[in-house]
Amino acid sequence: MTDPAESPVIQQQHRHRSVRRFLPEPVGDAQLEAIVGAAQRASSSSNLQAWSVVAVRDADRRLRLSRALGGHPYIEQAPVFLVWLADLARNAQLLRSRGVEPETLRYIETTLLGAIDVGIAAQNALLAAESLGLGGVFVGGIRNDPEAVSEELGLPEHTFAIVGMALGVPDPAEGTGIKPRLPLHGVLHHERYDPEAWRDATVEYETRYRAYFETQGAPDRSWAETTSRRLGPVTGLHGRDTMRASLRTQGFPSE
Repeated sequence: MTDPAESPVIQQQHRHRSVRRFLPEPVGDAQLEAIVGAAQRASSSSNLQAWSVVAVRDADRRLRLSRALGGHPYIEQAPVFLVWLADLARNAQLLRSRGVEPETLRYIETTLLGAIDVGIAAQNALLAAESLGLGGVFVGGIRNDPEAVSEELGLPEHTFAIVGMALGVPDPAEGTGIKPRLPLHGVLHHERYDPEAWRDATVEYETRYRAYFETQGAPDRSWAETTSRRLGPVTGLHGRDTMRASLRTQGFPSE
């Protein structure tokens, strides 16, 4: 028996595209609960389930969040905006109710644990949403102004907004395609890491990347240039260079 190389789940994953324009149709309670329920089935470090999600439907609140992040029409337009939180508050309260002080919350391992749990759960949620005919886009800009987000959502100590997700019924007029990724040989290493694998892979990808954006009406778009702007000067962090202070404010000293 040969190993299966394709499945409906894999096919769904390969159809993924970011959606930033939505039809004026709601995401129902049953859909939302099914999506978050699927997220709960994601793997979790030590089963600590160190995450929560805030579903924001109120138009005024979405507008305020959008403005705090620099202005994103897809947050304002989406029928629901999900804010995914690293959440150690629940576990901290549980421990303290048992007379145990959660000493590990001050270490960076626990910060990473919460962020990793969020990433795994949120990706599960988006895949579930897409299987229901919905679409969405992750919003890393939720970290542009952590203090404003925490105040708007009433976040307690030991919670931190890791990523947002605008979710709704895709507007077919948007026309966004499936963005190419790096060739597999650039990311799949066998036995040991190949420090030279990036060279041919990025050259090949640059050609595919430019070709894709030409179909989207953006000729001469360069992945290398985009990556350089994002990871080169500190301005590419869009204000997130103060993240450690923001984490401390929310009870994540990350020592």
